[in-house]
Amino acid sequence: MRVPPTVRIERDLLGEREVPAEVLYGIHTLRAVENFPLAQRGVHPELVRAYGTVKLACARTNRELGWWRDDPAKGDAIEQAAADMAAGQLTCHVVVDALQGGAGTSTNMNVNEVLANRALELLGLPHGSYERVSPLDDLNLHQSTNDTYPTALRVAAIRSLRELEKQIVALQEAFQETEKRFAHVVKVGRTELQDAVLITLGREMGAYAEAVARDRWRLYKCEERLRVINLGGTAIGTGLAAPREYIFRSVEILRELTGLGLAQAANLVEATQNADTFVEVSGLLKAHASSLWKISSDLRLLSSGPEAGFGEVRLPALQAGSSIMPGKVNPVIPEAVTQAALQVYGHDMVIGMACAAGSLELNPFLPLVADCLLDAIDLLARACRMLNQSCVRGLETNEERCRLLAQSSTAAATALLPRLPYATICELASRARSSGRGIRSEVIQSGLLNGAEFDALTSSEAVCRLGTPAKLPGCPASTTAEERRRP
Repeated sequence: MRVPPTVRIERDLLGEREVPAEVLYGIHTLRAVENFPLAQRGVHPELVRAYGTVKLACARTNRELGWWRDDPAKGDAIEQAAADMAAGQLTCHVVVDALQGGAGTSTNMNVNEVLANRALELLGLPHGSYERVSPLDDLNLHQSTNDTYPTALRVAAIRSLRELEKQIVALQEAFQETEKRFAHVVKVGRTELQDAVLITLGREMGAYAEAVARDRWRLYKCEERLRVINLGGTAIGTGLAAPREYIFRSVEILRELTGLGLAQAANLVEATQNADTFVEVSGLLKAHASSLWKISSDLRLLSSGPEAGFGEVRLPALQAGSSIMPGKVNPVIPEAVTQAALQVYGHDMVIGMACAAGSLELNPFLPLVADCLLDAIDLLARACRMLNQSCVRGLETNEERCRLLAQSSTAAATALLPRLPYATICELASRARSSGRGIRSEVIQSGLLNGAEFDALTSSEAVCRLGTPAKLPGCPASTTAEERRRP
C-alpha cells in the first residue's frame, strides 16, 4: 500500500522548499510566515473575503476575453475557488502575518496559492500541480499586488462601514427613545463643570442622538472616497501586461459582483501612488470616535457617585466594581467605549504617517494601513453596539435627585429673568448660597414669586422652549425689560 507523501517540493526564485502536502498555501506563503513573525495575528477576515471577490472578478474577466477557452474545467475551478474565498470558506488558509513587507505581496501570493490549490482539489489533482493551475500564470493573470491589494482593501472597508452604519443607526434610535422617556425630567445644565441653567435630561439625550446622526452622514463621505479603485493598473498604474479590454471590464464585473458603486480611477498612476484617501476616511472615523468618547465621558459624570456625585442617571449594573470595596458598581461600558475611541485615535495617527511614508509609484505600507483601518471600523461598530445594548437602552434616571439639585441650584436663577431683574436674581442667588436653603425657597420667601410661578418658570416646557413667550403658563403677563429694571 502506497503511503501518501507528507510534504511536497515547491520552487521559487530563491530555490526549493518542502511544503506540508495537505496545506493549500505554497512556498511564497511559507517564506512570508517565516519572515514576518511580527503582529502575531492574521490578515483581517474581511480583507481576505474581499480579495476572493476581486480574484473572482479578474478570473471572470479573463474568461470573457477567451482565456482557458480550451480548458473550461480549469476556468470553472478557478472561479469556484475564488467564490469559496469570497464566501469566507478559505479564510483560515490565509496565514501570513497582518504586518508584512512588500506592499501586500505576501497576502496576494498567499491568496493566489490557496486559490490555485483549491482549484486543483476541485479538479481532483494533488496540491502543487501548478502545471495545470498556476498561482502566478493563472490566478495572478493580468494582475499585480499593487492594484488588487488596494482594491480589496477598499471593498473590505466599504462593507465594514455599512455594518458600522447599522450600529450607528441603532445607537441613534436608542438615544431618541431615551430622549422621549426623559423629556419631563428637569435638571441642572452645566458649563465648565459649573451649574449653568436648567435643561431636561431628554434634551441632553437628544443632543447625543443628533451628534451620532451627524456621524452617520459622515460615513457616506467615507464610501464616496473609497469607491474609486485602481484595478487594472497592474504594477504602477500603466496597465503593463494587461489587455486594454481587461483593464476596463474587470472593474465593471467587480461592481456587478459586489453591488457597490465602484468606479475606476481616472488616473491609475496617481491612484496607485497615493493613499491619502485612507487618511481622509480615518479622520472621519476619528470624528465618530470623538463623539463616542464625549458621550461616554458625560454618562460617567451624570452617573457618578451615586450618593456623593451627580447621581442623576443610573447605568445598568453589569458587574461588581471592586475586589475590596463592597457594593461598588463601575461605569464599565462607557469606560470600555472610551478605550475603543482612544484606540481609533491611535490608528488614525498611524494611518496618516503610513500613507505619508509612501515613495514614488507605490506605498509599501498598505498592510499597516489595512490593519489599522479595518480594526478601527470594527472597534467603532462593536463600541456602538455595546453602548446601545448594554448602557443606553437600560439607562434610568433618579428624578428626585434631579429635582432637588435643580431647585437648590443657582442654575434655576436664570429661568427667572423673564420676571425679575438681573441684579435682583444675583442677590437672591447669593443669599441662597449663604443660607443653604436653595434658590426656590429663597425666591418664595422673598415674596417676589410664589411657588406656582417659580415652578412654571422652571418646568420642563419652560426650560426647553426656544425663547420666552409674552405670556408664560401659570404666571401673570411677563414683564417688560423696563419693568424688570424698576426697583
